[in-house]
Amino acid sequence: MQLSINGDSHEVQSGISIAGLLKEMHLSSQHVAVEVNYQLVPRAEHDAYRLADGDKMEVVTLAGGG
Repeated sequence: MQLSINGDSHEVQSGISIAGLLKEMHLSSQHVAVEVNYQLVPRAEHDAYRLADGDKMEVVTLAGGG
């Protein structure tokens, strides 16, 4: 299935969860914010949230500092 991730088209396996996709991208759920179709998805829902063909996803890496 096709997803838009940060504006780029990506082919991913059907029915993948946000957590599964983040793992494939070598990203920790602890260090990113995820939005699907312009809605923020809480970190606690990443395992259960199944992505669908055509979803628009934004993944933002959180940075600390001061």
